Amino acid sequence: MTGEPAAELLAAAQVSLNRHREVLCGLGRLFADHGHELYLVGGSVRDALLGRLGTDLDFTTDARPEQMQRFLRGWADALWDTGIEYGTLGVGKGDDRLELTTFRADTYDQVSRHPEVRFGDNLADDLLRRDFTVNAMAVRITAAGPAEFLDPLGGLTALRVGVLDTPAAPEVSFGDDPLRMLRAARFVAQLGFTVAPRVRTALEQMAGQLGRITVERVAAELDKLLLGADPVAGIDLMVQTGLGEVVLPEIGAMRMAIDEHHQHKDVYQHSLTVLRQAIELEGADGPDLVLRWAALLHDIGKPATRRHEANGGVSFHHHEVVGAKMTRKRMRALKYSKQMIDDVSQLVYLHLRFHGYGDGRWTDSAVRRYVTDAGPLLTRLHKLVRADCTTRNKRRAARLQANYDDLEQRIEELAAKEDLARVRPDLDGNEIMAILDIPAGPQVGKAWNHLKEVRLDRGPLSHDEAVEELKRWWNESGGSGV
Repeated sequence: MTGEPAAELLAAAQVSLNRHREVLCGLGRLFADHGHELYLVGGSVRDALLGRLGTDLDFTTDARPEQMQRFLRGWADALWDTGIEYGTLGVGKGDDRLELTTFRADTYDQVSRHPEVRFGDNLADDLLRRDFTVNAMAVRITAAGPAEFLDPLGGLTALRVGVLDTPAAPEVSFGDDPLRMLRAARFVAQLGFTVAPRVRTALEQMAGQLGRITVERVAAELDKLLLGADPVAGIDLMVQTGLGEVVLPEIGAMRMAIDEHHQHKDVYQHSLTVLRQAIELEGADGPDLVLRWAALLHDIGKPATRRHEANGGVSFHHHEVVGAKMTRKRMRALKYSKQMIDDVSQLVYLHLRFHGYGDGRWTDSAVRRYVTDAGPLLTRLHKLVRADCTTRNKRRAARLQANYDDLEQRIEELAAKEDLARVRPDLDGNEIMAILDIPAGPQVGKAWNHLKEVRLDRGPLSHDEAVEELKRWWNESGGSGV
């Protein structure tokens, strides 16, 4: 945060809201005509003050869901009622997506995170039940558009200094919904905020209650955190307060493993540096969630593989293999998609491959295998490997980057001669069956795999060369393919 004066923030909000003036006036007139109050609220007000308001707008009102349905149906371009049991209706109007929720005065049992939904009758109580004061500001919307700015809980002051505090006591707020603790880390990552001392104390004391939250909701918050402007700050808050021990224990565990280069305090700090550097390499492509997850997790196998050598050094042999397995296990537990799990774990598995050929000893075969194993992840692998260079020795860093430049050049040169993006055997399954006079079955698959290995080693073969190689292999295996 910049600590801008309140007047400048309010002026920025006015500019942001004017871009939505048509829809705000239309909606305000509709609610006023039906005798109801309407307020822009929550993250929409916060983002308007920060000059970053998008097309998703959140409102609260005294109107009940069934009342809103009646008078919105003719005005809205689209209407969704999937959240109606919680008092929420979704509205599409032009390019804007609106979410309108009846004032809430929920009660929680402090055991589950599901409230006993109760509709409220005033704005003050609705704002008090929100997660943080920076999300507890409102703007009254009338037929003339945005009107009065309302800030009963000091959200503007908190926004100016970039501090997250809760409207109620943090123990109550987090007890009502423990996911708010993870949201605190997410807002730190997204907005550059810090947390108030009492909030930090509550995070430390109540971290274990995150176990009440479904893993799907946890994963969604982690993704938003990682896609933030400074995910390292959010991750570090998680680790330092104990939230990470509940949802991503492998990250904090890296603080116990000293990096073999002795250039960082520990593998944890090294991994945060790699994440920062990977983000810098994203460029115009924008935030890359797969790359960011891989950068964060690429060394999680080190604690389990740490060995103290006789010469006083430390080794982490095969940590990329162990790390890939750990990545799969953690992401499965968080119920990520199969594609996401496959992509991130494969990057973790491959991130060390380059260092086996770090002095330019790349054969054509090695280049083919590197590209084939990376597949569609090759561009991300390039960025991850480059980001993983965190040595403070400028000469060594320059040498590593130059070596990777050479590898990329080798890949380009070989790709110009061969179809590296789709390395396949020079004979397909039907041809294999015809040449060997065998039916479909496991032997065909073994023959296909053998020809692919030959293709990787030797490059493209002519048809006659491929047939000769197939027959040679078949005869040497005694006609069994073994």
